[in-house]
Amino acid sequence: MGEEQRGATPLRRPSSRILIIEARFYDDIADELVSGAIAEIEAQGATYERVTVPGALEIPQVLAAAVGSGIIPRGAPSSRFCGAVVLGCVIRGETSHYDVVVDNANHWLMQIATSHRVPVGNGILTVDTSEQAFERARGGRKGKGGDAARACFALIDIVRQFEGLGA
Repeated sequence: MGEEQRGATPLRRPSSRILIIEARFYDDIADELVSGAIAEIEAQGATYERVTVPGALEIPQVLAAAVGSGIIPRGAPSSRFCGAVVLGCVIRGETSHYDVVVDNANHWLMQIATSHRVPVGNGILTVDTSEQAFERARGGRKGKGGDAARACFALIDIVRQFEGLGA
């Protein structure tokens, strides 16, 4: 199974539609992540829709709602999306709330993705400082938003390849 190199010419994916779920708790960081994800999605010729949520804990809930409504994954009764890119940021504070948010957001996100075979590019930053967050989020397609979009496309490609294998 081929792997697309970072910085290589992206595949053209006009039939791919991506659901972007973005947590807006830190608007300025979210803007950077979204900018990179959209740049990568558009560079690959795909389309997208955006849904915003208050914070990282709400991301799995929206993905679950999308699965429950049948708009994702591909092949669902009223499927509109091939995969999802999730974006957000959790910055460590002085309490254990950081651990609760990080653990639960990632656990439930992966639970939904694996249980329902949804290709998900995870761009939820988990950092100690806002400086670290900006360092990871900035860079357009080379930032973590772009990385999450590329991860989603890689998973979509693998799913499509498996679907074509047959027994």
